[in-house]
Amino acid sequence: MTTPTPGPDSQVGDISSLWQRFKSTQDPKAREALILQYSPLVKFVAGRVAVSLPRNVDQADLVSNGVFGLIDAIDKFEPERGFKFETYAINRIKGSILDGLRALDWVPRSVRSRAREIERSLSELEHRLHRTPSDEELAAHMSTGVDAVRSTLAEMSHLGMVALDELVGPESSTSMGEFLADPGGIGPEAAFQAEETRHILSDAINRLPDRERLVVTLYYFEGLTLAEIGEVLGVTESRVCQIHAKSVLSLKNRMAEPTFR
Repeated sequence: MTTPTPGPDSQVGDISSLWQRFKSTQDPKAREALILQYSPLVKFVAGRVAVSLPRNVDQADLVSNGVFGLIDAIDKFEPERGFKFETYAINRIKGSILDGLRALDWVPRSVRSRAREIERSLSELEHRLHRTPSDEELAAHMSTGVDAVRSTLAEMSHLGMVALDELVGPESSTSMGEFLADPGGIGPEAAFQAEETRHILSDAINRLPDRERLVVTLYYFEGLTLAEIGEVLGVTESRVCQIHAKSVLSLKNRMAEPTFR
C-alpha cells in the first residue's frame, strides 16, 4: 500500500507542532528540526547582502554569521503573537551578518571617526558656500592643518565597504541598503530611473572644481589608474587619492540634496 505524500496542510501542521514542542519543552531535537526547516532563509539573506560587497568577501562567512541570527530568532520567537516567523527571522539574520562584517573591518575606528568628521564638515561648507570647499577652507572649518585633512582623505580612499544600515548622509533617514536593486523586481520604470540617475550624476560631476572633475572623469570614464592620473596632473599618486576621496564625498552630498530629487 502506497503512503500518501503529505500536502501543504500537513506540512504547516508539522511546523506548528515543532514550534509547540520546542517552546513548551525546549526539546533540542525540535530546535534542530526548526533550524533545518528555515535554513534556506540564511542563504537567501546572505545572497542579498553579498550583492553590495567586494568579491573577496566569502559568502560562506556570511552564511555562517547568518546561522547565528537564525538560531537567535528561533530561540526568541513567540508564535502566540501571530507574527510570521520568516519576516522576524530575516531581520535577525541580516543583523547578525552585518555584525560579522563589522567585526572583520580592517579599518581602525579612529580613521572612520575622522572620515565622518570630514564628511560632515564638507557637507556643511558646501551648503554654506554653494561650491566644493578647498582643502584650506576644510582644514580651517575643522580647526586642523591642511596636511592632516589630506592625510585622512588618503586613508579614506581605502574605505571600500560600508554597512547596509549606514545612513547616506548626516541629515538623511535613508540607509545604503535601500538603494540596492531587487534582483526579482523588474519594472517599466527601471530604464527611466537609470537615465535620471545618470543625469543627476552628470550634473553633480559638472559642478565639481576643474581638477576634481578631471580626476573623476579620467578614473571612472577613461579607465586611468591613480598613478597615471598623477602623471597627467603632475602630482603624486597620494595626492590624486586625496582629490578622488574628496570628490566622491562631494558627489555623495550633492546627490543627497533635496534639489536633486
